[in-house]
Amino acid sequence: MARKRTDVERSARNRGEDPKEVLDRNVDELLQETRVATAGVQFLFAFLLTLPFTQRFGQLTDFQRDLYVLTLLSTSCAAIVLISPVAFHRVLFRQHEKEAVVAFSDHALLVGLVLLLVGIASAVLLVLDVVLGRGWAVAGCALVTALGLGLWFALPAARRAR
Repeated sequence: MARKRTDVERSARNRGEDPKEVLDRNVDELLQETRVATAGVQFLFAFLLTLPFTQRFGQLTDFQRDLYVLTLLSTSCAAIVLISPVAFHRVLFRQHEKEAVVAFSDHALLVGLVLLLVGIASAVLLVLDVVLGRGWAVAGCALVTALGLGLWFALPAARRAR
């Protein structure tokens, strides 16, 4: 935790803030990011929950059914992980644990985004496999995965390294 405290103190010094103000701002920013990511996962999850109740679901191949299970599980796990900072914050509310909330939320959001990307990519693979066939499905899934990895992780990591 010493590294995080150093980051908080450095940020406070750079912005002319008190370390408590930095933590307050960090909590607000993380909770806002959670709201944005959670909205996306909710739409995908709702769509996935309706699929087994459609007439065409029984016609899926074993591969498509297995892919549906992967998509449903990764999306539901993404929802749980992306919502977890809210629960963590609520349980520790008024316990003077903002630094722990910020550290946990930071990691949870990154893990949640990875799970969400798996859910999105596998949903694209599933839908395109049903609609266009395996070749186009793999190509579409690869495109979505590369775009997600690039914009969500590689681009920010490259910027951070500068």
